[in-house]
Amino acid sequence: MCSAWVESRRTAIAPLDPATYRRHRLHGEDRVWAETNCYTDLLIELAHGLGFEPLAMLGFTLAIDFEGDQWTFFKPPAADLHTLYGFDLQELAIWRPLAEHVAEQVEAGRPVLVELDSWFLPDTAGTAYRLAHTKTTVGVNEIDVARRRLGYFHNAGYFALEGDDFSELFQLDGVPHERVLPPYVEYVKWREGFVAPRGRDLAEAALPLLARHLARAPRENPFPRFRERLARDLEWLLAAPIERFHAYSFANLRQYGACFELAESHLRWLGSHGIADLDRSAAALHEIAETAKRLQFQLARAMARKKPLDLAPIEAMAAQWTLALDGLRAYRA
Repeated sequence: MCSAWVESRRTAIAPLDPATYRRHRLHGEDRVWAETNCYTDLLIELAHGLGFEPLAMLGFTLAIDFEGDQWTFFKPPAADLHTLYGFDLQELAIWRPLAEHVAEQVEAGRPVLVELDSWFLPDTAGTAYRLAHTKTTVGVNEIDVARRRLGYFHNAGYFALEGDDFSELFQLDGVPHERVLPPYVEYVKWREGFVAPRGRDLAEAALPLLARHLARAPRENPFPRFRERLARDLEWLLAAPIERFHAYSFANLRQYGACFELAESHLRWLGSHGIADLDRSAAALHEIAETAKRLQFQLARAMARKKPLDLAPIEAMAAQWTLALDGLRAYRA
């Protein structure tokens, strides 16, 4: 490690304390889906922690589809972040020790989005910390290389780690295996001279993005295709160990259930700023989110008991999807 960075002072972008940090209401206890996926949850809290309203960026959620073996792994488009918040998301080439790159970018006032190993992330205690090596993305807001401390956004909150966890994450005390590839890393520059809109102005800026993503939404209802695929998958799922449920549910039920709840929240946020005639579509999307959560529990029980699963809820969700999307398309016509 370069001595200049080992001796560097503590660097933070936003003055945040994990002990007092209040997560955004999109991650509140009243949510049907408390978490979505690591990348989207991270950007929600990153925007929130830096003083922006993440509800504005969620129009993209309407464009997800069933992809054949999973639902779309949904992520906020970089262009939307640039338009709404002035975020200029760039890939960071890794040619030095990772901690050096992160420290330099954070010192320049640029949050760093980096793939790390959950084995060394204490906020994943009970699921991955010291239990499983799983890749996840965090957003670095604070780093002190000399004291081996990291302040970071991850999933639904803001956290800190230090000591051995820091050393292991950044491989400070050893040489990584030659077959370990560098992680994918991005950093957030700032759109020069940009003043982010607020309140009603932000809602007005989000409306064209909503229309653009609505035009990208599948013309054919994706739920019948999902029902057909799930019916085939049940032939092996019901004989699989319950551990297989978690991966399958994450790629399918959680993806679209959580995504459509975010879509509902986006529409209700627009409504709170005077954008009319969105309530019916928002209510239909909420029904999908709740039904997906119930179906997730039913699938877990079916696998545990090796019993058939009733697929009628998927037909109900198909009807709600049509109601939501047709209503929005008529509104935007």
